[in-house]
Amino acid sequence: MAFYANRKPQKTAKQRRLIQDICTNHGIEQYRGMLMLRVKPGDDVADKVSRLSQAVIRVTDLWFTFRHRAVQSITDEVGEFLGEKSIRYDRGERLPGRSGNIWKVDFHTRTASKSSLVNVLCSGSKAAAHKVTEHIVTLWHDLSHLNLGEESLQFVSLLDDTVDVWTDEDIKLVSELSDLSYWSRPDEFAERLVA
Repeated sequence: MAFYANRKPQKTAKQRRLIQDICTNHGIEQYRGMLMLRVKPGDDVADKVSRLSQAVIRVTDLWFTFRHRAVQSITDEVGEFLGEKSIRYDRGERLPGRSGNIWKVDFHTRTASKSSLVNVLCSGSKAAAHKVTEHIVTLWHDLSHLNLGEESLQFVSLLDDTVDVWTDEDIKLVSELSDLSYWSRPDEFAERLVA
């Protein structure tokens, strides 16, 4: 018996650990995105189907939770990652824009070579993703005076691409005003902050 569980090939390390825990608790194997349970002659098939079903329900709940997770949880993951990489940062810093608006950035990182402002783009739907894009583009435009001169700050937009909701237009708009990084490639993101 098997259930195909590979909805999205790019899972976070946390998702992979949680799926492995589910498999271990239910005596299920995971192979190439499938949840599998071997049945031998004489086995209680009803029990096996019940265990596989429970694992499928838990993995589905996990997938749904991560698909619709709040931006706050992904920024928590980014904060943990920055700490693991020993990149100093302030979180939630408020900065004045040229318009007079005060903007909150997710992270202000500081390394030996540069300082960066980082905003995380995360959404559970395509419609909401475009609104997030518009907000970030407006924010970077209004803070553009901060990336000029000798003490300029690098602008980095970290796109949560573990959920496929971003259009080419969204990506183009954000990348015109900031350096674009992808959460599915965290080491490249870290290199951008320290290079």
